[in-house]
Amino acid sequence: MTEPKRPMAEANGISALLDQVLGPERFPVKVAELALEYSQQRFPKSPITKVHGAALPCLEGMLKPNKDRTRWLIVYDAAVTSPGRIQFTIAHEFGHYLLHRELPGQGEFLCSTEDTAGWSGGARAMENDADKFAATLLMPFDDFRRQVASATVDLDVLSACADRYGASMQAVIRRWIEFTPERAVMVVSRSGFIQWSWSSQTALKTGAFFRFGRQTIPIPEGSLASSPMRSADEREGVTISARIWFPKEPDDMPLREMRIVSDQYDFVISLLVMPDRKPWETREEEDEGLESTIDRFERYGQRPIR
Repeated sequence: MTEPKRPMAEANGISALLDQVLGPERFPVKVAELALEYSQQRFPKSPITKVHGAALPCLEGMLKPNKDRTRWLIVYDAAVTSPGRIQFTIAHEFGHYLLHRELPGQGEFLCSTEDTAGWSGGARAMENDADKFAATLLMPFDDFRRQVASATVDLDVLSACADRYGASMQAVIRRWIEFTPERAVMVVSRSGFIQWSWSSQTALKTGAFFRFGRQTIPIPEGSLASSPMRSADEREGVTISARIWFPKEPDDMPLREMRIVSDQYDFVISLLVMPDRKPWETREEEDEGLESTIDRFERYGQRPIR
C-alpha cells in the first residue's frame, strides 16, 4: 500500500529547493511557473502543461487530466480579481496534483469555496491537505515567524506579510493564527452575521470559538465589527470587553479588536486578540472558588477559509 503523501512535507521540500536556488528573499512564490517547471522536471511523463483562467461557475479552481493522463491542466476562476486568491487557488490545485492525482479512482478535481463540513471524509481530507500544502508553500512558517518576531501584530504588520507573500489578508491572518501562542480569533462576517471563523489553539482550549450549525450567529452589539463608523485605530486595534464577543470570559478580560471592511467583496474581517486567561482564572479561583474548564473545550466549529 502506498504511503500517503504529507502536504507540509511536500511543500517544505519544494521551499528548501527554492531557498537554495533563489535565496531567502525569493517571495512571492511564482506558483504558476513553479507548477509547470517542477512537474516537468519531476514527472516528465505526466506534467502540468498549462495554468490559466477561465469561466468556472460555482468553482474556485480545477485540476484536470487529458484522456490518457499524460498532461494536466490547472484552471482558476477568471472572474476572481484578487491576485492573492488566484495565487492560493493555483497552489491548492498544485497540491492536489502532487498529493492526490495517483489515488485509486481519482479523476479531475473540482474545488469550490463552499463549506466542506457536509462532504465525505475522504473528499474533505483531500481539500484540507491541498489547503495545508498551499499555505505552507506560499507562506513558510520559518519565514513568517521572522516577519512578525519583533512586532506587536496588527493588521498593518499582517498586510506587509500579505504583500510579501502575494496572498490575501484572509489567508495571511489564518496562517498567523495557526502558529501564534496568543489567544486569537479571525471572524469573517457579511450583512451582520458571521460567515466563517478560525481560532488559534490557545483560543480553542479556552472556549474562544464559535459553534456553527443550522443557526446563524449575529455580530454582537458593541463590537467594532458592528459599528457603521470607520475608526482611525481599527487596524491597530480597539480595546473592548472580551465578553462582547465571548460571554463566558471574565468580566474584566480585555479584547483587542481589529477590522478590515471590504467594500469590493461585501464582507468584514475581524481579528480578535486576548491575553492569556491564567491570571484571570487564578483570580476567579481565589475569589469565587470556580473550577477551570479549559480542558473541557474541544476543537469544534472551525470552518476552512480560502
